[in-house]
Amino acid sequence: MTEVVLVCSREGCFKACTASGHSGFAAKGKDIVCASETTILRTALDVLEKTDTLNVKADAPSRGQLAFIVEEGEPLNRERLICVADFIRCGLKALSDEYPDNIRLREIIEE
Repeated sequence: MTEVVLVCSREGCFKACTASGHSGFAAKGKDIVCASETTILRTALDVLEKTDTLNVKADAPSRGQLAFIVEEGEPLNRERLICVADFIRCGLKALSDEYPDNIRLREIIEE
């Protein structure tokens, strides 16, 4: 099972995300759940990294692990950070609703 933790501010702004594990839905290279969650998370990371006014750090230390965090950003990025959090939340919630034995999403709200 893949465990994803999404960390947001009280206002709904993205702060960080970690994903670890393997969905186990199918064999390597044929796992539609893994491909879907990877696409969602890498797209969100790509959007954040292409935002010039954000400082994003990412790490994928081994297969089945990804972590990324926004350290400090301009206040003007509020809407973008909310949108990225919504994108991850909606995409992974739909996936976990359909494949509850393969992916779990947990959200943490911080100050």
